[in-house]
Amino acid sequence: MIEPFPPTENALKDPNGLLAVGGDLSAERLLHAYQRGIFPWYEEGEPILWWTPDPRAVLFPDELHVSRSLRRFLSKCNWEVSVNRCFDEVVSACADLTEERSATWISSDIATAYSQLHLLGYAQSIEVFDGDELVGGLYGVVLGRVFFGESMFSRRANASKVALHYLCSKAPFPDLELIDCQMPNAHLESLGMTLISRTKFEGLLRDHLGPFE
Repeated sequence: MIEPFPPTENALKDPNGLLAVGGDLSAERLLHAYQRGIFPWYEEGEPILWWTPDPRAVLFPDELHVSRSLRRFLSKCNWEVSVNRCFDEVVSACADLTEERSATWISSDIATAYSQLHLLGYAQSIEVFDGDELVGGLYGVVLGRVFFGESMFSRRANASKVALHYLCSKAPFPDLELIDCQMPNAHLESLGMTLISRTKFEGLLRDHLGPFE
């Protein structure tokens, strides 16, 4: 039996949402955390840090903002979208350093932990292919009617947006009601992300996941 996390109302206000330090990345602990709206986020070489920010960044699938330019792109795009075709490759691509991203939090330990969650059927990926080339995608954890988003990447313009659009279409997960975006950023905000209180977020988790164990 793993040690329980502290009550989420004990999370720090600065840095926003830091709740606990330490533990491990076992599948049991990760699932225990996600059920309570808690996720790991830390730099390689640091102790594991567990977060539950307030407010929480979320996206309701039906509220995805599709700009006219993206709508035109989607109407002409012949890329193929798949689910769980190459999960580990998606995680690796999300960790790649680029001109826009000089550091990554996706360490080898994180990659191994989520690969194990994938083998257990919880972690899922969406891939975007142009022919045989992987050009974009995203991955996260699916519990009940919630997709807990972890990371996304693009090797071509709009590729991650195509993956997110497919996720929000509910084609891969027909019962999807909520996408957890964890922390806000301008890119997600432009796509319809909104901020809700931790209390409201935890209420949505209870509605969409069932009672906590």
